[in-house]
Amino acid sequence: MTTSAKNNSALAALLTVLASAFAAGATLLAKSLGTDVLGTPIHALQIAHGRFLFALMIICCHLALFRSEFSRPNLPLHATRSGFGWAGISLMFAAAAYIPLADATAISFMNPVFAMMLAIPLLGERVGPIRWSAAFIALAGAMVLSRIWQGSFELGAFLALGSAIMFGAEVTLIKMLSRREKPLQILFFNNLIGVLIASVAVMYFWQWPNASQWAALAGVGLLILAAQTCFVNALVRADASFVTPFFFFALVFATLYDSVFFGVVPQTVSIVGAVLIIAGAGLLAWREANLSKHHDGP
Repeated sequence: MTTSAKNNSALAALLTVLASAFAAGATLLAKSLGTDVLGTPIHALQIAHGRFLFALMIICCHLALFRSEFSRPNLPLHATRSGFGWAGISLMFAAAAYIPLADATAISFMNPVFAMMLAIPLLGERVGPIRWSAAFIALAGAMVLSRIWQGSFELGAFLALGSAIMFGAEVTLIKMLSRREKPLQILFFNNLIGVLIASVAVMYFWQWPNASQWAALAGVGLLILAAQTCFVNALVRADASFVTPFFFFALVFATLYDSVFFGVVPQTVSIVGAVLIIAGAGLLAWREANLSKHHDGP
């Protein structure tokens, strides 16, 4: 069954910005778990397992209370999407333990460029010069925040880059699923399949968390689920090529979280990067508003 929702670009943008705030918060908790902040560091694969496990538990509680009906799922597409998502989140959590939170987020969130490229052949979306320009302005902000001219492409940076590629593919598959299935169904199967994959991967790395780490793992699952809920609903309401660049706002949130929780004071380069990101997203919003008003081409 195809799920449709009234096109609402403004709401889609807002939902994506909220998703970026939640995702950056989850990465902050993952960084705390992957370092010695909360105790003996936990492996990134165990953090990813906790992310899927607790998110699935929350969804199952919702299903038990509201008894939502599902349509026939596209299991191969769900499995492929979940595989990319698990790989992306595992690489992201690993990267956050090696390099600053803002840097890891900046590099990994190059994924909208990959998502836009894939949306053209796979989703048949039209991406005109203004959308391309807006995306690359935001990408320039990501590059500024990553400080690649300082030679920061070490192990953590390569892990984050791999995460970006995985997430870019996942975004495209989410959009394909959102044309056929309801958001709650997409979230359920993503987390169900994800926890199965993560359970196998974590077997050789499991260690018993302390109370603080259990709480943080639950927080990672809750925040990621909140981010997924916002993002899937955003994709129902607008093109992937429009929605995904707004996720660059996670870089702004990551910089803020770094400052508040790790004492990292934003430098001029961080401010410049944030301004570029906001400028790119703003250009996209302006262009989309004109398209809706004049029914023009992209």
